[in-house]
Amino acid sequence: MRRHSCFVFLFCAIFLPGSLGFPQANTSIDCDSLLPNYEAEPQASAPPYLIAVSFDNFEPGNEIQVTLEALKDVGFKGFNLQAREIEGDVPVGTFKITDPNTKGLECHNVTNSAVSHANSDVKQKVTTTWIAPHDVRDLQFIATVVQDLEKFWVGIQSKTLTPTHSEAVNGTGKSKRRVCFECIC
Repeated sequence: MRRHSCFVFLFCAIFLPGSLGFPQANTSIDCDSLLPNYEAEPQASAPPYLIAVSFDNFEPGNEIQVTLEALKDVGFKGFNLQAREIEGDVPVGTFKITDPNTKGLECHNVTNSAVSHANSDVKQKVTTTWIAPHDVRDLQFIATVVQDLEKFWVGIQSKTLTPTHSEAVNGTGKSKRRVCFECIC
């Protein structure tokens, strides 16, 4: 009887945490559809999460701080965050991984073209840095956020960011105006 109890305890200790909670090693979110790799339907309600960005405009090479955060005390366990051109369906730009709760993903053979959860700990906020590429149009950051196995939201969007190709932009992403002091008589 004692051996049977040890076996049951060992079985529960190994297999129940993954089946009762958020799977740790094999849960991922598809780069294209932004759907998790398990059977469940996304929530239709307004998401309790927000994507905030540090600038409205960008030039190639600019670094934009991007924050995904919970609006309430609900937290989240998993996510996939990408930048996509408006009406686009592939990630653009790359992420610099700056938060220990995040990891870079390779989508369409581009390293760090998306960022995801590095663990299944409950998070209230994660912050990362996105590096703007060349030749990109208006874009938004888009995310899937997983609260738990039964609740996740797909297609959460940031405000629209616009490239500023006609003006010089300094390293902070803010435009500098050029003033001409020459007069023609």
